[in-house]
This record gives sequence, C-alpha cells and structure tokens, in this order.
Amino acid sequence: MDESTVLAVPVADVPWEDVRLVFQTRGDPAGCWCQFFKLNGAEWRAGSSADRQARLSEQVQDDSPGLIAYLDGEAVGWCAVEPRPRYPSLLRSRVVTGGSTEDPADETVWAITCFVVRTNFRRRGVASALVRAAVDHARSRGASVIEGYPVDPTEREATASVLYHGTISLFEGAGFEIGSRPSNGRAVMRLRVRD
Repeated sequence: MDESTVLAVPVADVPWEDVRLVFQTRGDPAGCWCQFFKLNGAEWRAGSSADRQARLSEQVQDDSPGLIAYLDGEAVGWCAVEPRPRYPSLLRSRVVTGGSTEDPADETVWAITCFVVRTNFRRRGVASALVRAAVDHARSRGASVIEGYPVDPTEREATASVLYHGTISLFEGAGFEIGSRPSNGRAVMRLRVRD
C-alpha cells in the first residue's frame, strides 16, 4: 500500500481512545506506553502498565510526545519523537553514550525512540510515513538534529523485542545517515535539519 495514504497526527490532537487502540495491541506496547526511556530502572520496576498509561496521558496534555498514524481513518501506529533530554534513560544507554556526538543537554537534538504498528497493518508503509512525519514534527518545533537508534537486521536478529527501534533502512529512507555503530547490530542515525 502506498504510504501516502497514511496520515500522521500529533498525539495531542487525537482522541485518547485512538492512542489506547494502538498501545493496547498485544506484546510490549501494552506494558510500556513509551515510558521505558523516560524512567530510571527503579521507577520502571515499581510501576505498572496502568501507571505508565497514566504517565503518557499526562505527557500528551503537556505536549505532543509523538504521532499517531491513521490508515483509512483508523488509528494504526505510533512514533515517539521528542527533544532527547526528555529521555534520561536513553541518555545513559550505551548506544547513545558510545555513539552520539551531540550535547546531551541540547534541547534542539530530538530523538525518535519507538515505533508501534498494529499487527494487521504492518508492511503497509505505516512506519515509513511515521518517520517522515516525525522529521517534519521535530523540525517545526525547533529541532536542529534528529537521531534514531535502529537495529541492523543484517547483523542482529530482528525480533519484535528490538524492532520497536526501527531499522537502518527505515531511517535511511527518510534521509538519515549512519553517524556511528556503537554496538553490534545497532546504529546511531542522524539527520541535520537546521544549522
């Protein structure tokens, strides 16, 4: 299916039920609610799925920490994209500390950290449309650089537990370049959108 039929909308502008529909698919999204990189280890272990859902709901009220994708009017996917300093656990991860050259405190450095596509809507261009829309979203809100931290399926098994990061080819398709390869099977992808 042509990805141009996918519409990506800032999460703050969509009904909460659409967000729930995307996240309450099966597997990791239903337990994470895109909070893994925002919480420290103790907070993550102490919290429940309901706690994380409430946290995302609060974040949506304050800002728009991601995008919801629609296909034929149905909510089918999610992409998390925010200024990188809002992800304290990400900033401590080996991929970022070993692979990014950007200042950790720079609010103009944005990160695309997560994709969720409902099972029946995969392989229809949803993730490709989301990454392109995430670039536009970040650029319009003052980003100078956007990073992603995808998996290289030629070097690492691409299981569902790691594919939420996206793949190198997904980011390359949106104009990103490999900045570094800090670990086996992972890359820091970078797109400069403003000097």
